Amino acid sequence: MPKVKVIVTARHKAPLFLTKAKQFCESAVQQLQDGRFDSTVLCAVHAGISTADAVCIGIGGRRSGDPNHLVAAALLEEVGRNSSEYRTKANQLRALINQKNRVEYEDKPASRKDAQDAADRCERLVLWATQELIAVKLITPT
Repeated sequence: MPKVKVIVTARHKAPLFLTKAKQFCESAVQQLQDGRFDSTVLCAVHAGISTADAVCIGIGGRRSGDPNHLVAAALLEEVGRNSSEYRTKANQLRALINQKNRVEYEDKPASRKDAQDAADRCERLVLWATQELIAVKLITPT
């Protein structure tokens, strides 16, 4: 696996990135309800990236600084020591990022199904990241 460009970040800042992830995910869900499927996907992608940042900071004290967002998924796997759980979450993030590329750079708009899938993925990732930060005592259960 190629070396990833990282930004060293104090672990106590992980909840800030989780808050961003939650905001993006809430926006994705709202955009889905409003029938704005392209923006649903893009908000969900940003939620996914922010969840990866939150977990990578909370567990490893670093986050991706690479403009290629797929590197955030690779770093997530690295921080999780390539466990099956972290590989699964990294693959969920990759699926979101692949939707982003299609929505932003191709001439095909996102469908309702695409948007629903993206919103569901970001909700699962946010829930998982929340549990991970609770486990390492960076946030408390609400």
